[in-house]
Amino acid sequence: MKIALIGCGEVGHCYARAWTAAGHTFVGICDLRQDSEMRARAQAAGASLHAEPGPWLSEADVVVSAVYGYNAAQVARQSFPHMRSGAVYADFTTAGAPDMQAAATAAAAWPIEFMDVAIMGAIALLAEKTPLLCAGHGAQAVTALAESAGAPVRIIDGTPGDAVRLKLLRSVMTKGMESLAVECMVAAERMGLRASLYEVLADIDRTPLTAFMDSFVRSHVLHAPRRLAEVREARDQLHEAGLEPLVLNGVEQLFERTTRGIEAARANGQAEVPDSVEARLAWLSTLARQA
Repeated sequence: MKIALIGCGEVGHCYARAWTAAGHTFVGICDLRQDSEMRARAQAAGASLHAEPGPWLSEADVVVSAVYGYNAAQVARQSFPHMRSGAVYADFTTAGAPDMQAAATAAAAWPIEFMDVAIMGAIALLAEKTPLLCAGHGAQAVTALAESAGAPVRIIDGTPGDAVRLKLLRSVMTKGMESLAVECMVAAERMGLRASLYEVLADIDRTPLTAFMDSFVRSHVLHAPRRLAEVREARDQLHEAGLEPLVLNGVEQLFERTTRGIEAARANGQAEVPDSVEARLAWLSTLARQA
């Protein structure tokens, strides 16, 4: 397959090496950097080095964008006029969903197939084998590229922007868990209770994560006021240990918001929210909307 790569930083360089090893051909590499290191990267891929998108893109079956997310949409619009009709533009950037949607709309006018490719993990850990989540058009070409590098790829039934939305929703969960783990483990270590903490968390290990999340949503609407008191007790314990709770302060604010919502509903004589994940998420979303 003939590939054009735009952006040869950590992500682009990783895939350039993998796809070269897999036998693909690079028609060119584009990067703002034009120094000796970037020239060496292009040479290793057997490609010419360019400073901007241009007619050279017309030789590519797939144009892969691995630039910074903030200028991904602009780079895409600069590239489309130079690509051949029917080629695939695979956006591996962290651009937001609105930018992905705008770029996909612009691509359709040429017509060019546009694929939103979300890297679902850390390139630093799994390199080119990091799982990919994709939405849009050009599934056959993108799947072939991913699998040739040894990466698991999943094409979802959605439109460009959906893959990056799922990636960022996953980040809400994983980065939130990371922050809570750091705050909790530091406190446990400070108190000499880390080994015992692992033991009292063993029941969580036995529950599938999605079932655990659903149970939290359903019970939160019922028990937020009582749990708010426990959150405050936990916060006080961290203070007593000489620690500054950051994540727990945000947790307290969320429980306070839900508690106010419950109290207002009861004061207005509203019936309890039906005991289902869908119904309780719908109710919680009314509290979470920005003013």
